[in-house]
Amino acid sequence: MSEIKIVPARRTENVKYAIRDITILAGQVAKTGKEMLYLNIGDPNVYDWKTPKHIIDATYKAMLDNKNGYSPSSGIAAAVDAIEKDANAKGIDNVLDIFVTTGGSEAIELCLSSLLNPGDNFLMPTPGYPLYTAVESKIEATPNPYFLDEKNGWQPDIEDIKSKINSNTKAIVIINPNNPTGSVCKKETLLKLIDIALEHNLIIMADEIYDKLIFDNAEMISIASLNKDVSCITFAGLSKNYVVPGWRLGWGIVSGRRNIMADYVEAINKLLRARLSANHPEQYGLVAALTGDQSHIPAMNKELQRRRDTTIDIINTIDGIDLVKPQGAFYAYPSIDVDDDTRFCNELLKETGVVVVPGSGFGKKPKTNYFRYVILPPEEILVKGFKLISEFYDKYKNTPKY
Repeated sequence: MSEIKIVPARRTENVKYAIRDITILAGQVAKTGKEMLYLNIGDPNVYDWKTPKHIIDATYKAMLDNKNGYSPSSGIAAAVDAIEKDANAKGIDNVLDIFVTTGGSEAIELCLSSLLNPGDNFLMPTPGYPLYTAVESKIEATPNPYFLDEKNGWQPDIEDIKSKINSNTKAIVIINPNNPTGSVCKKETLLKLIDIALEHNLIIMADEIYDKLIFDNAEMISIASLNKDVSCITFAGLSKNYVVPGWRLGWGIVSGRRNIMADYVEAINKLLRARLSANHPEQYGLVAALTGDQSHIPAMNKELQRRRDTTIDIINTIDGIDLVKPQGAFYAYPSIDVDDDTRFCNELLKETGVVVVPGSGFGKKPKTNYFRYVILPPEEILVKGFKLISEFYDKYKNTPKY
C-alpha cells in the first residue's frame, strides 16, 4: 500500500480568506470558556437584524407552490425583470444581460473565470475584499493590486492604477461602497476610472453589493450609469441590503456595447449553464425584495450610522488608532500604530475575546497596519468591545512581551 501523500493543486497554495481564517483562532479561544465579542462577522443575522417578513413570505409561498426544481440558468424571468428595473432606477439603461447566481461571490468568480487566462491580471483594489485574490489564485491569474488613498477618503488612486496597467491587464475591479473601508466613490473618481477603461479596453467589474447602505447623505452612483460605452459588469445581491446572507442569492448586470461584449457574455453563460442554476424559490423572494416594501433600508441606515458614530467617539479618545469615517456598508477600517496587525489582532483575541480582522488580510501598503471591525453589533457590545480594545492596546504598546 502506497504511503505517498496526495499532492493538492498549486492553485490552492495562495488561497487565503482572512475574514474566515481568524475564526479558527476564535474557536480555540472560545473553548477555554472566555467570553467572546465578535466584531468581525459581516453577517447582520448574527446580531440583532431581521430579514423583512414579506421576503420570507414570498419564498415560503414559492416552496409551497413547488418551485423547488431547477430554475433557468440565468434566473427566473420575474427576478431578471426586477433586477433590470432596479438597475434602470440607478441609471443603468443599456443592459445587455442579467444573470442570477449563488450569491454575489459566484457572479464574481464566473466573470473572472470567463475573462482571464493563466498569467492575465485584473486591477484589484487594496485594501479590498479577499474573495477576489482567492479567485485570482484559483484561476492562476497574476496579482495586480492598486492602492486606495487613505488621505483622500480611501478613493482609488488613479495614478497608481495607470502605472499598473500592462498588456495582460483585462479588467478593473471597484468595490463601492468598499469592504473593508466603508468608503464611497466620488463621481469624479468614477469618471476617471471610465476614461482609463475606455482607453485600454478594460472591463469594469463594479461590486456594489452594499449600494443601499449609505450614510451622511453620501451620493452613491453606479459607475455603469455614467457612460453607455464602457464595458461593465455590476455585481449586487440580497445578502447585505435585504439581510439574507445565508440565502446565497446575487446577480450580475452586463452593460456596454453589444458588439464589444457579445463573445464574453456568451462565455459567462456557458459557465452558468454548466452549473445549472441558483437557488430557485429564493428568487421569488428576490422579486419581493426589489419590488416590495423598502422601509427597512432607511431604518437600517439610521441605526448603522448611530452605531458607527458610537465607535468613532471611542476611537477618537485612543492615541494611536485613527479612522477615516466610513460612508457606507457596515465596516470600519482603523489604522493602528503597531508593528504587525495580525499579531496585534491575535493577541487581542487571546487576551480579551474581542474578534476583529487584521488589515493584512485585505492588502495594504508596506509599513501600515489596520484592523477591520463591523458596526453591526448592538451598541452595548460595541462599547464593551472597544473598551477592551482600548485597555489592551495601552498595555500592548507598553509591555515588552508584545
